[in-house]
Amino acid sequence: MASAPSYISFRGVDFQYTSQGKSPTWILKDLNLEIARGEFYVLLGPSGCGKTTALTLLAGFEHQAAGTVSVDGRTITKPGVDRVVIFQGDDSLYGWLTAQENVEFGLKMAGMPASQRREKALRQLEFVGLKGQGHKFPSQLSGGMKQRIQIARALVCDSPILLMDEPFAALDAQTRAVLQDELTAIQRKIASTVLFITHDIGEAIILADRIGIMRSGPASALKEEITIDLPRPRRRGDPAFGALYDRIHATLSEEVDKVMRREQAAA
Repeated sequence: MASAPSYISFRGVDFQYTSQGKSPTWILKDLNLEIARGEFYVLLGPSGCGKTTALTLLAGFEHQAAGTVSVDGRTITKPGVDRVVIFQGDDSLYGWLTAQENVEFGLKMAGMPASQRREKALRQLEFVGLKGQGHKFPSQLSGGMKQRIQIARALVCDSPILLMDEPFAALDAQTRAVLQDELTAIQRKIASTVLFITHDIGEAIILADRIGIMRSGPASALKEEITIDLPRPRRRGDPAFGALYDRIHATLSEEVDKVMRREQAAA
């Protein structure tokens, strides 16, 4: 994957956050990142290192102070239907709409005829394992089923890029493990490009083609990239999995220690 031509590019990206009455804080400084078409790329790092900021820049929700963020050679300046964001939890679902209507919502806003969007929505609900559940409201569904709705809603738009900000963080361990396996299977079937944010080393190894480890903030950027060559499906009990986990944990622990020392010095 790493040797394939770049599809998504962050080149010399700086981003600062400014709050009223305070000096600007650099969140990202000279971030350089290249992701190949069809790659599952996971960003891993300590809290406050700018992982979600990188995702929102790619989504077009924020704008960098310097550098460029591009997709297939086109500079990103605003949100687009080619980049769909799947958030943590289910806050983005509309509670007054059924599962099917939630999946259809973007198609409805785009003006697609009712019969056509219904067909597409039902097909995607079946694809994510929710056949026969389209009539239910989010309040009638489990956390895992709600996350499947979010995935179906993203897939129905035929977007080539999925941006996922810790989408499984609020789920129980068993449901999370099931959805991790399902997500990798879906991603390979549709050949989408994924940028996935997580704090969980094990989750990163299970999902990723490559993992990017971020330095601690402020002024963060990539510290190291690791290609994951383990066969799929990946299991935590595999000795090779454990060795890779220990390697990543050691690298990440160095950055977490920096955060803790800064917090102690500021106390």
